[in-house]
Amino acid sequence: MADYGVYLSYNNQEEGFRLPINSESIEATSGVEGKTYSLVKGGEISVPKDAKLTEYTFSSTFPAQRYPFCVDTVLLEPQRYIDLIEKWMGTRHPIRFVFVGSTFDINIPATISNFTYREVAGSPGDIEFDMTLTKYVFYAARRVIVQTKAGGEKVAAAEKPKRASEKQTPKTYKLKPGDSLWKIAKNVLGDERRAKEIQKLNGFTDAQVKKLKNGTTIKLP
Repeated sequence: MADYGVYLSYNNQEEGFRLPINSESIEATSGVEGKTYSLVKGGEISVPKDAKLTEYTFSSTFPAQRYPFCVDTVLLEPQRYIDLIEKWMGTRHPIRFVFVGSTFDINIPATISNFTYREVAGSPGDIEFDMTLTKYVFYAARRVIVQTKAGGEKVAAAEKPKRASEKQTPKTYKLKPGDSLWKIAKNVLGDERRAKEIQKLNGFTDAQVKKLKNGTTIKLP
């Protein structure tokens, strides 16, 4: 079990770190988005819409030296923390935000919606920062399956969503024995129906798809 603190990671924990100095507080902001309409008579009405995504805001310091109150055994250079965060922001891919507290925990995918930092006066090398994370909701198109009930009545229902993955999809793939575009689409992209996308992206004809050689590197959408 993780110790009390904040943990940020990227690409299914391929990269990540624990905040070296715990934030004094974490502020969570949520609410319901609504639109207000003016009536000719009777004032205004407010129509509630979908709930807004929760935002988490906190501040801390990336220290240039080890202080007694540092909580992580692995201490990176302040610039390294900044480089990682800015790199993750540039990918437009969610990170994993974990907060282990004394009364509640948070473990969600999130996007970095704000990150500001500044050098601490009188403490050479230390960097103070403010960060806002926005909860991320995975989404994907789903097929509609039409089923026929007893009596001939047809009922349409969306298929169950597949479990989302934070793993970033590689842009290329090297063929192995037994591979096919269908298998690659299913195992790497998570949807066998995307085999046609791979074929089109690589300019393969139907005849070439049947004769792909092991070791061939193909591009992925």
